[in-house]
Amino acid sequence: MNIVTPELAERLAAEYVLGTLTGGARRRFDALLPAHPALRRAVAAWEQRLLPMALRSEPVQPAPRVWTGIEAQLGWRAAARPAPWRLRFWQALATFATVAAVVLGTVPRHGPVAAPMIVVLHATKGSETIVAGLSPDRRQLSIQPLQKVALTSDQSLELWALKKDGPPASLGVIAADKLTAIHPKSLPGDTKGLAVSLEPLGGSPTGAPTGPVLFVGELTL
Repeated sequence: MNIVTPELAERLAAEYVLGTLTGGARRRFDALLPAHPALRRAVAAWEQRLLPMALRSEPVQPAPRVWTGIEAQLGWRAAARPAPWRLRFWQALATFATVAAVVLGTVPRHGPVAAPMIVVLHATKGSETIVAGLSPDRRQLSIQPLQKVALTSDQSLELWALKKDGPPASLGVIAADKLTAIHPKSLPGDTKGLAVSLEPLGGSPTGAPTGPVLFVGELTL
């Protein structure tokens, strides 16, 4: 794959983000990304272009018959395989929009309201993702898993603010399969990231994480 020309690199990055770059070309592009900072910058730029569009869009849940029809045409069984990458991409954007809408809906409107900061928390093991939205004043936070996190009846997920100095600060228990709106007085000013740990039902009994950290995301305030 020739990526010498900026024009080609830009076009491939756009197709990669949109999901139209498929098959062997996509696999080769994935292999090239770690060694080519210019490609990574182009991909990040296209993600930044598309995310605001998603934030301005109202999420729409397709009818069950739509998914059934797609699976039938592709010869897939309903629960046997995950959705295609392109469908997961748009489902993720819909989640971004939902999280951002909840944050913006709880911010007092005294003139133009800045867009919330979107933080993506990646699983420490596996490929699951949690999306969080933080208001510009750091007082409103919404968070939602893209995939349901499997828990037993005696377990909870707890959200933590990771500080540059000092122990993590609890932001409360969050749902494993839906959006949670959190209203902290204010996020600590030296917060460098968010983390989600596995805790006993109701949250940590000690005020500090007691179980394994399942998700982590960087945050720059």
